[in-house]
Amino acid sequence: MRSLRITLTLIFVCCIAQFASAQDWANLERFRQANSELSMPKSNEHRIVFMGNSITEAWIKIRPEFFKDKPYVNRGISGQTTPQMLIRFKQDVIDLDASVVVLLAGINDIAGNTGPSTIKMITDNIFSMAQLAKVNGIEVIICSVLPAADFPWRPGMNPGPKVIELNGHLKAYAQENDLVYVDYFFAMVDSTNGLRQELGTDGVHPNAAGYLIMEPLLEQGIVKALKKD
Repeated sequence: MRSLRITLTLIFVCCIAQFASAQDWANLERFRQANSELSMPKSNEHRIVFMGNSITEAWIKIRPEFFKDKPYVNRGISGQTTPQMLIRFKQDVIDLDASVVVLLAGINDIAGNTGPSTIKMITDNIFSMAQLAKVNGIEVIICSVLPAADFPWRPGMNPGPKVIELNGHLKAYAQENDLVYVDYFFAMVDSTNGLRQELGTDGVHPNAAGYLIMEPLLEQGIVKALKKD
């Protein structure tokens, strides 16, 4: 009987934890305190906010030197999809007095992390974030989704063609709306439309060598975006 009570208690605790997590589906609490403690940008300082998923979140952990002593604010959350980012965009980008936002998103939507998602659903969310940024005087850098031939957490989905299609829409939108487009895909793709083996850990997430490819491309994009500011 005691064993049964313990088991039921554990089940109840797990259910409560899952319920609580579901109530903050977009993870608005993740950066709430950090945002409140972030000071206003200094005079003539151009704050760059990175909005993304695990590829963005891991960037500052794997390559902290890229962020050191720069007005870069990392707001990546592992596993997130574009609808989640759109919900938290105001508090994690607009309210931070950003000069530029770097949008790197979409691969988890293709993987179906928060349910089935079409290319149009993904672009609608990314374009909405771009529009919100522009209305608030924030310059936008739209980044290509990195190449991926398969997902280790959801194998057999063949994401390569969808990544290429998505990137085509992102590039066209950037060109049509005078936004900066940073193409990581072309610099990192292999012959199978996947991430080059030496640039990643699992075919999706870049390693230090991968970020070293991305960094100068992004810095060029930041320079272009700031000229528009």
